[in-house]
Amino acid sequence: MSNPIFAMPIEGELLSIEQVSDPVFSTRMMGDGFAIIPKGEYFVAPFSGTAEVVFPTGHALVLKSEDGISVLIHIGLNTINLAGEGFDILIKQGDQVLMGDPLIRIDLNLLNSKGYDTTTPIVFLSGQKVHKICDSQCVVLQRDVITII
Repeated sequence: MSNPIFAMPIEGELLSIEQVSDPVFSTRMMGDGFAIIPKGEYFVAPFSGTAEVVFPTGHALVLKSEDGISVLIHIGLNTINLAGEGFDILIKQGDQVLMGDPLIRIDLNLLNSKGYDTTTPIVFLSGQKVHKICDSQCVVLQRDVITII
């Protein structure tokens, strides 16, 4: 499949996956992707599909698109240690979502005040490659920022 539709799940600053300070992501152990330093408070669905995994701590989720793309959105680094504080989960595992549906609300001020890196890796677990990142900033639901193949 060439250039599937993928919309940005939140406003923020884009980074290449190599710039993520956690080697699990930067070395592509889990797959290729990119990262966003979020500036908004709501992560939304980047495509229509199913919530395959929703971590009870709210720090991460896996979505699967209608055409088989699985993507991990991992909000911040080491944020599992917050045990859910600062995350408001708006969906549950198994839910069907439409592109743009709110998934998780985050309290950026809380995460920043506690010293957490809010860099959010977005990893394509189903093998897609990020071919090009077209800009350094994105707005929520923007579709022309990355090319995936």
